[in-house]
Amino acid sequence: METQERFARAILNGFQSYFSEFQNITLAAKSRFENADWQGLRQSSIERIDLYKIKKQQVYAYVELIAGSELTDLEFWRAAKGTYTELIEGHSNFEIAETFFNSMYCAVFKHRLIRDEYAFVFSPQGDMPAADVSKVYRSYRLGTSLVALLERVLTDYGFAIPWENIDRDIENIKTAILDNLSSSFSFEDESIEFQILDYHFFRNKGAYIVGRILSSDQSMPVVLPILHNEAGAVYVDTILFGSDRVSVLFSFTRSYFLVDASIPAQCVLFLKELMPQKPTSEIYSAMGHNKHGKTYYYRDAFRHMTSTADQFNIAPGIKGMVMTVFTLPSYDFVFKIIKDRFTPPKDMTREQVKAKYALVKRWDRAGRMADTQEFTNLAFARERFSDELMEELLEVAPSVLEEHGKALVIKHVYVERRMTPLNLYLRNATDEQMEEVMDEYGNAIKQLAAANIFPGDMLLKNFGVTRHGRVVFYDYDELAPLTDCNFRCIPQARNEEEELSSKPWYSVGPNDIFPEEFSLFFSGNQRAREVFDTLHSDIYDATFWQSLQERIRSGHVEDFFPYRRELRFNRQSLPAVGSA
Repeated sequence: METQERFARAILNGFQSYFSEFQNITLAAKSRFENADWQGLRQSSIERIDLYKIKKQQVYAYVELIAGSELTDLEFWRAAKGTYTELIEGHSNFEIAETFFNSMYCAVFKHRLIRDEYAFVFSPQGDMPAADVSKVYRSYRLGTSLVALLERVLTDYGFAIPWENIDRDIENIKTAILDNLSSSFSFEDESIEFQILDYHFFRNKGAYIVGRILSSDQSMPVVLPILHNEAGAVYVDTILFGSDRVSVLFSFTRSYFLVDASIPAQCVLFLKELMPQKPTSEIYSAMGHNKHGKTYYYRDAFRHMTSTADQFNIAPGIKGMVMTVFTLPSYDFVFKIIKDRFTPPKDMTREQVKAKYALVKRWDRAGRMADTQEFTNLAFARERFSDELMEELLEVAPSVLEEHGKALVIKHVYVERRMTPLNLYLRNATDEQMEEVMDEYGNAIKQLAAANIFPGDMLLKNFGVTRHGRVVFYDYDELAPLTDCNFRCIPQARNEEEELSSKPWYSVGPNDIFPEEFSLFFSGNQRAREVFDTLHSDIYDATFWQSLQERIRSGHVEDFFPYRRELRFNRQSLPAVGSA
């Protein structure tokens, strides 16, 4: 027992070391924001993602030494789990500590033999700590003046640098609140309360103040995005109302926040109240706890699978050359498997594809690529797979399948939120929807490019439309750093023979890209092409891409807005602030 106790304590110490360093990286975010250190904030996000793997490797060396020959003994792990359970009983972050234990177990057994006897498939303490959310927000009573309340909020959530124009910002916020909420809230009612989470949420070049407005029978989520003018002051860019807009901010397509939450569960529960439809796993991931988000996702998925009886089938849409995709009609996620052999002309390896997905996890700052959960040796009920799907899997990816009795084990699979493929969405789109989604498609390409990401294959089928109407990229096998690409104009033909040639009459290097050819991505949808050309024809110009490359190489970090630009406040000076 003494060995198992040292073993369990070493894992717990490793978790606490990891969590402390995670917090230290996060605590520096406010100062980086105040200093407009955008490259530092970006590097902090990457360091925090990498930290988990680094700490896991460090702890593995210790537990391997402590356990010796018992490291692969399941009875040893059963006892160690019992000891660890006692050590973390009542721990304020027990759920994340359990995930760290699971990571050590999976490092030893390579994601096999995952049983609740040896690891925390489910938690004996429940999914989450019984957190008191009232401890993580500040309460502001309306009293007699909305202006006075807003002034208190902006003062309390200020920075070491001044507000650009606090009176203007208060007037903008007050006007937006009265214009949008007067039909639901009576701002003559002194009992109206604003509940604001204690800490700022930092990501990219923005800081966010998150909370809600409450009356006796109404609740409205609100977010104040704060931007730095890079001249030594900050300002409120807009106010976001409602679960849908807050949900986009915390979308599964966005990079992770840096937020000073010493007990994440308290914040997660508060955010869940703001966004009831948002999966809890995605909220954990949005706060940077993506490994525990994966644990929570698995538990939710297991419960869904055991409470339903519909069959897995091939996902709708054009089949990919690299991936085969399947889904469950009752489930909001899809499963993506790398094929054994890629359809020509794709010429790459399985490991190269996996490397692209790993790159996305560390890289995306634009919020235009779907976040994925990667699983090894994921078991399914074989009877749930349709005959058509099994025929497809056995044809294109037999090497990743294993059947064990009634179980079908998939050795490697990615899971991501289900979206409507853009090419399918366009089939029944109204003129208004067509214009909106083509604008989104162009914005997605441009924002990815500004984050130094060139998607490569920009076919409509490789983009999805979320339930909020956002367009998201989800096919990563040809993704590359924008700065690695060589954007060129197609040379003018020198004679009629060259002009009529079916093959290029000019040399083409491996990284050469000709934006004039991008119109081919609209093959078969002239209606979409015409709308896109009206909105984003600059994408066909090589100089557009070259100028972006120059900005990136100079160290410029682009602004990424998780809301429509038309929602942004007017920053011109306004008349003196009155009372409301």
